[in-house]
Amino acid sequence: MHIVRAMPSGLKVVVSELADSPSDAIDRAMSLVPMEVPGPGPSEVVIAIASASVGWVDLIMSSGQYQHMAKPPYTPGLEYAGVVTATGDQVEHVRVGDRVLVDGFLAGPRSLGAYQGYGGFATHAVAPAAAVHPIPGTLSFDQACNLLGNYETAYHCLIARGQIQPGETVLIHGASGSTGLAMVHVAKLRGATVIATGRSDAKLAVVKAEGADHVVNVRAEDGGQRQFRDDIKALTGGRGVDVVADGVGGDISLESLRCVRFGARYLIVGWASTPAVAPGRGQRGVQAANTLPTNLIMMKGLDVLGCPAAITVQHDPRKRVERFAEVWRWAENGLVRPHVSHQFALADFKDALRAKLRGDVIGGCVLHP
Repeated sequence: MHIVRAMPSGLKVVVSELADSPSDAIDRAMSLVPMEVPGPGPSEVVIAIASASVGWVDLIMSSGQYQHMAKPPYTPGLEYAGVVTATGDQVEHVRVGDRVLVDGFLAGPRSLGAYQGYGGFATHAVAPAAAVHPIPGTLSFDQACNLLGNYETAYHCLIARGQIQPGETVLIHGASGSTGLAMVHVAKLRGATVIATGRSDAKLAVVKAEGADHVVNVRAEDGGQRQFRDDIKALTGGRGVDVVADGVGGDISLESLRCVRFGARYLIVGWASTPAVAPGRGQRGVQAANTLPTNLIMMKGLDVLGCPAAITVQHDPRKRVERFAEVWRWAENGLVRPHVSHQFALADFKDALRAKLRGDVIGGCVLHP
């Protein structure tokens, strides 16, 4: 076993139970507690965490409203990056002192094995060697912990499912979010024209600076959602868009069906506007399912495609091989650089989660243990 120094004590956030809602989880089900950092097993790596992504999934997982539930008590933080402090005897590809990121499919609360409890909201974590990779290219710790989940999801939605082509026009909802902004980047890499929507002019200005060709604010004066089909038709010469990437759901979905050309692809990425379609505390069953009108779908000749990036890999791990390799190549060559707007100390994890829940964040939000 290769160790720099004696294993230190540290701190971690613990979700003690699944809550009624994400805000309820922040208020009463999460706490910062001491932790003892174990030494590594033969094929394990110990990481001193420098940066951990604060994601939407961290919020809805804490209330059991995500499709995958970690069993409490667990430490949230699906993805993180840091410095190797110790390795087991069988670990050869990384060494003490290396800057690394940890694959959230293989370690942390979204993983399915023995490392589910070791999330990124902590000073240290233990991960299997297969989950630990030297940070690609010149990414910072903040950028590295916002890479895989966001850009693999964007690849799965736009390329594997949406089959976007150069010259097509893609309408991306929730474009200032971490996955939404990744989809803007990926669509531009594929040669598409991007129309990005949001509810804040200031945030949309950042999205445009990040590569969107056009931005459309869909917020009405009363705070609701305004009709925006005329905006989209004007931007496409009356034709409509070829692809919609909808990670928002709810009211915006219906309006979007009136913004497409005949035969368009409608990609369902998520339903961030309506997390309460599933009850809290991990109860299953959909109490208020989102709906789409079958008449419009038929008359527009639409392909409506569900795009669950994580569930797809659980059903067929081979689906991940190509997308992981492509995202890694983009990062190594400097073609993608995740945007991070907010940073917080570990002790301020509740403020970080509330900022994410309020929609303050543009792109990524991180904790710095």
